[in-house]
Amino acid sequence: PAVSGVNQDGATVNFADVYAKGPTVVFFYPKADTPGCTKQACSLRDAFAELSKEGVQVLGVSFDKPDSQKAFKDKFTLPYDLIADPEGKVVAAFKVDKMMKGIIPLATRQCFLIKGGKVVWHDAKASTDQQAADIKRVLSELK
Repeated sequence: PAVSGVNQDGATVNFADVYAKGPTVVFFYPKADTPGCTKQACSLRDAFAELSKEGVQVLGVSFDKPDSQKAFKDKFTLPYDLIADPEGKVVAAFKVDKMMKGIIPLATRQCFLIKGGKVVWHDAKASTDQQAADIKRVLSELK
């Protein structure tokens, strides 16, 4: 989806501009700096150099606010933007299911690969520590 959101620094990120740079991984996670979300984000961090060689961009999205996203990014040295989506506009644009923790909405863990402006792969039950391996496998199959 051609949507925009605010990154961890409060800057607007237009997803279409990111897609134009090459294949784009957009992953959704429930909450910054929680065990499963950290494994998922760090899996992509650890494979970032390899993915970048393939021209792949990475964006992480959750309902967290920019300051929480910034703290998460800084704590784990994540080399990609984290999109703060407290109103759920990006979550809705991607039709990602929500779950509730009390009155707090959380995105379900999902991952998308966008190539040529189209979703070419969607993992509705995205992995945590194997997220990067799943993406690398899909990228090799698409060649």
